[in-house]
Amino acid sequence: MASKKDLHEEEISIISSGVKIEGNLTSEGNVRIDGIVVGNLSINGNLTIGDTSEIYGEIKARNITTNGKVEGKIYASEKLKLEPKSIIKGDLITKTLIIEEGAIFEGHSSMNGTQPLNQKGND
Repeated sequence: MASKKDLHEEEISIISSGVKIEGNLTSEGNVRIDGIVVGNLSINGNLTIGDTSEIYGEIKARNITTNGKVEGKIYASEKLKLEPKSIIKGDLITKTLIIEEGAIFEGHSSMNGTQPLNQKGND
């Protein structure tokens, strides 16, 4: 029998195009967003941001693939992929960063994956 954690990792919650959420969103599983979210996202699984989506707020997830518009900081604990239609305005923190041709990114990136930007540490 699958554990509760395994079940969350297989599930995908979808926010369809035409849906607007105002407020913070949290999920233990994977999420796909094609609508608009005004608020912070905290996803313990993977996050896919479709080309019709708009996100205004801070995003935290394990792996993030985006092809939409994001305004805010993005924290991907493993991998962040900006696909060709991506428009990102904000700072990125991840271990692995992939920016495909055509993606637009305005901000700073940090690939240590652990410290938020502008935080002073021991160098």
